[in-house]
Amino acid sequence: MLRHVDCNQLTFWLVTSQPITFEFRLMLTPKGQCLINAELTSEQVQQIQIGENAYINLVKIKCEQPLPSKKPLYYDFIFINKTQGKRQHLSELVPNICYQQQQFPSFVIANEINSLMHGSCRKPHSDSDDALIQVDKHIESHLSKPEQRPAMLLLSGDQVYADDVAGPMLVAIHHVIALLGLYDESWQGALANNTSELLESEYCYYQRDLLLPYEVANKAVYDMFFAASKKPIFTSVNAKNHLITLAEVFAMYLLVWSPELWSSIDLTNNKIKLSDQAQYQNELPQIEKFSQGLAEVRRAMAHVPVYMIFDDHDITDDWNLTRGWEEAAYNHPFSKRIIGNALIGYYFCQGWGNAPDHFSEIEQQTITHFAEQGYKEQQTLIDNLLDWQHWHYSLNTSPKVIVLDTRTRRWRSESNAGKPSGLMDWEALSELQQELIGEANVILVSPAPIYGVKLIEAVQRVFTFFGKPLMVDAENWMAHKGTANVILNIFRHQKTPPNFIILSGDVHYSFVYQITHRFIRNSSKIYQITCSGIKNKFPEKLLVSFEWLNRYLYASYSPLNWFTKRRRMKVKVSLPKIDSAPQHKANRQSTLFNESGIGLLQIANDGEIKATVITAKGERVSFLPVKK
Repeated sequence: MLRHVDCNQLTFWLVTSQPITFEFRLMLTPKGQCLINAELTSEQVQQIQIGENAYINLVKIKCEQPLPSKKPLYYDFIFINKTQGKRQHLSELVPNICYQQQQFPSFVIANEINSLMHGSCRKPHSDSDDALIQVDKHIESHLSKPEQRPAMLLLSGDQVYADDVAGPMLVAIHHVIALLGLYDESWQGALANNTSELLESEYCYYQRDLLLPYEVANKAVYDMFFAASKKPIFTSVNAKNHLITLAEVFAMYLLVWSPELWSSIDLTNNKIKLSDQAQYQNELPQIEKFSQGLAEVRRAMAHVPVYMIFDDHDITDDWNLTRGWEEAAYNHPFSKRIIGNALIGYYFCQGWGNAPDHFSEIEQQTITHFAEQGYKEQQTLIDNLLDWQHWHYSLNTSPKVIVLDTRTRRWRSESNAGKPSGLMDWEALSELQQELIGEANVILVSPAPIYGVKLIEAVQRVFTFFGKPLMVDAENWMAHKGTANVILNIFRHQKTPPNFIILSGDVHYSFVYQITHRFIRNSSKIYQITCSGIKNKFPEKLLVSFEWLNRYLYASYSPLNWFTKRRRMKVKVSLPKIDSAPQHKANRQSTLFNESGIGLLQIANDGEIKATVITAKGERVSFLPVKK
């Protein structure tokens, strides 16, 4: 996987089955001059062993001379086994890593962003196709036009679903653990307190919710909606196969981004109870179909810089939603271990490659820990990662890209532990404002939309008023008064950029807003593009009902608008147009597009912005272009 790149540094992420010496080549043309041709040193390759036959490698190459931008650069890894005297090229080990007629994989460094692709929410067993395959098709169609290739792929949350795992996927995960010898671990505070006990437990498949720690304080909520005796800390209604061990988390990542291990997995060889076999067989076709598209997914991510940020499902549903949730989760040793394991997995498989220099402090702690301890004493590592305050990052591009952490620096309610926390606290928002000063244009990545659907936010506010925010995932920017006021004031401040593009996901449908402020002399123009999910959808009938009510209750003339925190704003909604659809279908009044897809943002030289969703089936859905 290609990660952070610029003219001075290249970053790659890959997993090998043994410790390898790497030789790296970078070329202007497949048979032309080598810009880099060297055996990589231990300083350039950071390696951690996560199992007997599994090593995560982060390759960071600093360039003595600036690399050219806007031109295709071809690269090759030579894997050297000095013990056996073998030298193998990347394309020999992974023949389908290159496109047809291509000898080496390639990428383009883009300091000025003319286009990028973005999306969120990729659940393997969702009943829809995987739109990440469309990234591969888009890159392939633009190989000969480097200026039209996407500058990056931005994944804005829920890259994996650690809390919502299909039975066949969990079976595959356990095959991978055995195949690679991923390490065992022990913990405290549960019915099963080590890896062996978990795998042998009668609750291992489809009944893990009975193993997870519970918080009795919210019992009434769960009784009302799910007829359960207790309200779990882990609130996903699909937590029956929630990942628990660090080995399971690592195996999940290897299975959602690469086809390599799937050929060694027999999904008919399982320990599923007879009572759960019907559900297992129902989920099996989706998992098998998902695995069949992974060669294209891996190839795409080898050809475009990939940047990521977590959202709740990367860790667990409703992660840090309220102060009460945090107090319950982090004061229980077992729940803290589960959350910590998912965060370790996020760091090594997602966060590490986003901005490697930004993580230098925590990087040394984690590498030293794994070199000396492996999975032993991992609670120390978990404590360090939970205390880490710098998951956010920015990219020195034009426009500047700022990626927000809306999960770990929350504005917690002091008056009521059950109220939703603000997505960012005052200090984090103040730091954001300082980073925005002096910028003319900014691309802001927020996992959750800053400007959501008013009716849905109103429903969440009603449930919060009655003390039940967990029931409706009351996680939006307007749910906390302090956070809402500060973020809106940032957009209104005279020294912040006049033009914003906000990229978001989370909600499992797509829409585009253009926002301007009323009654102030210096008004920023905000263009919010929400694209979700890559492989997930909102319940169709429910979304249609929400949109119909929202259209009439919050129309431009409605007095209800004055009861929202966005009453001083003018929101212009773009209508989606399916390019291949007949004109009468293209002009429908629906503003929320509910299909799995990947977003394509294009910025023309004259400032025109075009937002497109490429559906998982390959249809292009264009939203009305908006002039800056």
